[in-house]
Amino acid sequence: MQSIVVMGVGGCGKSSLGAALADALGWPLIEGDDFHPPANIEKMRAGRPLDDDDRACWLAALGEQLQRHPGGAVLTCSALKRRYRDTLRAAAPGLRFAHLVLTPEAARLRVAARPGHPFPPSLVDSQFAALESPENEPGVLSLDAMQPLAALRATTLEWLAAGDEEKTA
Repeated sequence: MQSIVVMGVGGCGKSSLGAALADALGWPLIEGDDFHPPANIEKMRAGRPLDDDDRACWLAALGEQLQRHPGGAVLTCSALKRRYRDTLRAAAPGLRFAHLVLTPEAARLRVAARPGHPFPPSLVDSQFAALESPENEPGVLSLDAMQPLAALRATTLEWLAAGDEEKTA
């Protein structure tokens, strides 16, 4: 099996699903937010969205982390744009993506419920503006982020085991 990225906008549940998958698969969890440089964290805390330049070194660091785990890893990363996903794919050929999909309203509510997180609710709209849907890309599973965590975990594990290239659940 190849590594998997749990992706989507802020508040979609990347960390929760990522941890559940890592536990089930016995793979390390790479929490993407842990690899942002301090300047990115400060920018987000100030309510300013990250741009492509801000994300370049972060994505390179995440690619290096994936390469350190050739037996498989679960990475949580927004992976908003096709070129970001392609950067990660180049670092880990065969990489799969579980895209957690939800509405801007639901994302804002979820982000607002995370006090102390460096990503404020004011940045949710910028993430939706930057999001390039991974639909029709190889190795992508789209999931309704509002489904219970146990259902998301089960669907993703079944998809990984089956080796499906694309699916919506």
